Amino acid sequence: MSPFSPDSSGVADALRDPLSDLGLDLEAVELTPAGKRRVLRVAVDKDGGVTLDDIAEATRAVSQQLDDGDLMGEQAYTLEVTSRGVDRPLTQPRHWRRNSDRLVRADLRDGSQITGRIGASDDSGVVLDVSGAPRRVPFDAIAKALVQIEFNRPAPEEV
Repeated sequence: MSPFSPDSSGVADALRDPLSDLGLDLEAVELTPAGKRRVLRVAVDKDGGVTLDDIAEATRAVSQQLDDGDLMGEQAYTLEVTSRGVDRPLTQPRHWRRNSDRLVRADLRDGSQITGRIGASDDSGVVLDVSGAPRRVPFDAIAKALVQIEFNRPAPEEV
């Protein structure tokens, strides 16, 4: 499933370059009805994570682009610009890289499931530390992967 809904693809195309100029990746654009209004949700990300200042700059850039291009038409809308969030599946190699050392649960295409800590990754796959043993998993073998929330994450071992 694409992170861009069909009626938001034109908006996504218009926002990609201005956000890239700010060093941000456009992760998702979602346009949903909300009564007489619409809600336009724009999710962004970057290496090292997104700050509140990044969100503020992105909001200004998105708002300017929407106003200049008249992309939203006459109907009122609410704009929400946010970070990618941990609840979104890891779908791109950059998502894996940005979540290095985090715990992830992956549903594999063969029906099995694997949970491990994200290690090195490249454009074709990732190495997961599964109970102390490294396991290389190609991205095309992964059906869905989500970062797991850890409340009592173990401290890194001292070398």
